[in-house]
Amino acid sequence: MTDDTITTTTTTTASNERFAQAPGDPYRYGVYLRPDPVTCAAVTAVTSQLRAQYGLVSAGAFPPHATLVGSRHLPGPVEDIIDAVTRAVADVPAFTVHNAGIRRQGVGMVYDVHHLADGTTPNTAFVDLAARIDTAIAPLEAPAPNPAGNPFDADAFRAHLSLVSHDMYVRPDLSAEVEEYVTGLPVPFSESFRGDTITLYRTRSDDWTGRWWQTLTWEHVHTWRLRH
Repeated sequence: MTDDTITTTTTTTASNERFAQAPGDPYRYGVYLRPDPVTCAAVTAVTSQLRAQYGLVSAGAFPPHATLVGSRHLPGPVEDIIDAVTRAVADVPAFTVHNAGIRRQGVGMVYDVHHLADGTTPNTAFVDLAARIDTAIAPLEAPAPNPAGNPFDADAFRAHLSLVSHDMYVRPDLSAEVEEYVTGLPVPFSESFRGDTITLYRTRSDDWTGRWWQTLTWEHVHTWRLRH
């Protein structure tokens, strides 16, 4: 064994020890509502433009989605996750999702899909669906050192499609310029669509405690269709 091999093996072992701090690391699972194809194309167009123009990648690191439950540490068999969500959505009807357009949310920007057509009344079907799925997978969760999951809070839940997100924590100087750029893009989107497609993704990052979006990868695991 050469010195280079020893160094590589030691480095790999140290890396594995760092990222395997709990069973199932470095993986997380998210359950998302997938928008209609027109809206998915709009999200992809905006995030692709932001990457091309400013190198912003965090929102575009994921497939287009509205988070129902996200970044959960679920170290057991994936079949258990699928079974739990299947039971949770078995009797849930599809519902209409309204897109109020681009809004600021926290440090980022989103398509606001949280409200009914009036733009002010929360879409309870969206909130209730998120709550059901959270309840279903909670028994499957295990403590995660990086980061710890937050308990579901219906009052704090805001359904959205991310366009600009965590990059802005490290580039706040671009905030006003990026907002002007995003709102000026001639990207059409659906003002409403049928919320009927639920997806499970497995995500991976080398560092969930830091700039996870720089190493994020994802894999589609399962799709459910809500009843019509």
